[in-house]
Amino acid sequence: MDSIDNEKKLAARAAVALIPDGSVVGIGAGSTVNHAVRALGERVAEGLKVKIVPASIETENLARSLGIEITGFEQHPHFDIAIDGADEMDPQLRLLKGGGGALLREKVVATAAKEFIVIADSSKTVEHLGKFPLPVEVLPFALWTVFDRVRKLGVEPILRKKADGSVYETNQHNYILDCPFGKIEDPDKLAADLACIPGLIEHGLFLTEASVALVARGETVETIRRTK
Repeated sequence: MDSIDNEKKLAARAAVALIPDGSVVGIGAGSTVNHAVRALGERVAEGLKVKIVPASIETENLARSLGIEITGFEQHPHFDIAIDGADEMDPQLRLLKGGGGALLREKVVATAAKEFIVIADSSKTVEHLGKFPLPVEVLPFALWTVFDRVRKLGVEPILRKKADGSVYETNQHNYILDCPFGKIEDPDKLAADLACIPGLIEHGLFLTEASVALVARGETVETIRRTK
C-alpha cells in the first residue's frame, strides 16, 4: 500500500471509530470513503448497529455487499454524523469536492448532518482552493447556456467525459463541467456567482459544511476543528 492510500485508510478508520452504536450516518463517495465503508463493515460484523444514508449508488452497493443497512431521507431527514472526503481543503475547512462526480448528493448528505466529518490524506490540504478544477453539476437541457455563463466568469469549462469518449453522467443523470479557475481568491463570491446561474444545479465549493477534519499525515491522524 502506498503512503497516500495508507493515509486515506488511517483517516477513514479514525472517523469510523467515532460512530456510536445505534446511529444513522451519512456517507459520501470516493476512494477515501470506500476505506471508511470497509472499516464500518468490519464494525458491523463485530456487532455495531448502524444505518447509513449513502451519497452515491457506488457507495450504496459497496455498503450492501458488506452487510451495512441502508436507509434514506424519508425515514431520517436529519442525522448526527456525515463522513466524506475532499479533493482540496484549506486551513478554514473550506472544501473543493466533486472529482468523483457525486457533489450534488454529497452536499445534500453533508447539510443534513449535525456534524460533518471530513477525512483526508495529507495531499488534500492546500493554502488556497482551486488547484483542482472546480466541478459543477449541470442540467443537460441547460448545458450550453451554463457553459457560456461560466465562461464569462473567466474560465474555460471542460465537459467531463468517460474513458470511451461519451459524456459522463452523474447518478442523477446530469452532466459535470470541470472549471479550472486556478487559485480562488474569493470562494464565497464565486459560490454566489455560480449559484445564480439557472441550470447549474450545484457547485463543488463546500464552504461552511465541515465541522471537523481528520487528516492523516504519515502514521498519525490530526484533528482540525472549525473555529468559526
